[in-house]
Amino acid sequence: MDKGQLIDQWIEQNHSTIVTFLQELIKIPSVTGEEGPIQEFIAGKLQEMGLEVDVFEPSLEELRQHPAFVEVSQGYEGRPNVVGTLKGTGGGKSLLFNGHVDVIPAGAPESWQHGSWSGDIADGRLYGRGASDMKSGLAAMTMAVKAILDSGIKLRGDVILEYTMDEELSGNGTLACVMKGYKADGGICCETSSMRVQPGSIGRIWFEIKVQGKAAGIQRRWEGVNAIEKGYLVTQAVSEFEGVRVNRISHPLYPDILGAIPCMVGVFESGSYHSAFPDSCLLKGSMATVPGEDSAAVKEEFVQFICEKVSRDPWLKEHPPEVIFTGYFAEPSEIPVDSPIVQTLNQSFIKVMGKEPVVSGREGAADIRFMNCYGDTPTVIFGPGLTEQMHANNEWVNIEDLIQSTKILAHTILEWCQTD
Repeated sequence: MDKGQLIDQWIEQNHSTIVTFLQELIKIPSVTGEEGPIQEFIAGKLQEMGLEVDVFEPSLEELRQHPAFVEVSQGYEGRPNVVGTLKGTGGGKSLLFNGHVDVIPAGAPESWQHGSWSGDIADGRLYGRGASDMKSGLAAMTMAVKAILDSGIKLRGDVILEYTMDEELSGNGTLACVMKGYKADGGICCETSSMRVQPGSIGRIWFEIKVQGKAAGIQRRWEGVNAIEKGYLVTQAVSEFEGVRVNRISHPLYPDILGAIPCMVGVFESGSYHSAFPDSCLLKGSMATVPGEDSAAVKEEFVQFICEKVSRDPWLKEHPPEVIFTGYFAEPSEIPVDSPIVQTLNQSFIKVMGKEPVVSGREGAADIRFMNCYGDTPTVIFGPGLTEQMHANNEWVNIEDLIQSTKILAHTILEWCQTD
């Protein structure tokens, strides 16, 4: 029996072990800002497996010195990164796996058919916040390494497993790993990819737009300028900007460009009282960019477009909206589709699944931007989580995808790192 068959056999025989590990991860609520308990659990698991384990709290002061830092409102005390390293015997290529432990809030309990932290199983699906985004990816990369260890296989190259915090709001956890010097000959980010091989990811830009009206008493409302009405004009302009970009932008990894680069207002705030005239409005939204775009240029174009479009309104021409770029920001990123790590992952997929993988771009930002741009680690995205389940109510993942992705990642490790 060859080594590939050995790990396939281990994974099949330990199906329940893999599923239970994902359930354990889901049962630990790890909303951004509360990652301490799950990191303690993961560190213990890696130590139990015999890996070298590094648990460290990133320094905001040090992170702020980096150009890719995103400002946050909460520090990282009690919210460590965890990195596990399996040292090889030498002579093989190193491989880095990356994933984040934080999840978005669960939301209203009534939105969940199964409990948000339950890990319930029904009809081949495993439910819970983070099931797809991205605790199933964490489980797959961890169990792939465990399959190799328990099968007695010795690797030549090192394997590094990164479990980062604060991905949902900043990505600073992965940035801290890069700044600490973690890198490899190739990388796989186990984000949601719907079992697709994704050498690229979009960028994301959050924005706020302040719209000023003119105050007036409700009985003399015609003397004022209604900020809700003006805010709606700005909202329409944002939608038109999306249309312009959809008609102009193209990228081979994103044949469905409409789904790839949304630009929309997600929050509309105006007014302070039922019987008071609304004299100000605040819009909050985001837009996406594709690999190869200059984020600064896109921001500049956005501001110019909005101000020019609404200048047809006499009031807004004299009182133009104020556009502010604040909060989450991510650069788009990609590596060539013929990169060695992409090709190795593709071959492992074919070996396990018996068919070619779909190669596409991820319609969501991802931490690969840090590894690709600053970490000297060409990184591709592949994970069992479904992209359409990302941040969904009643979130779930296919158990079969979890098992198959574990095999694919294990085969990729064998091929990339080589064995004694």
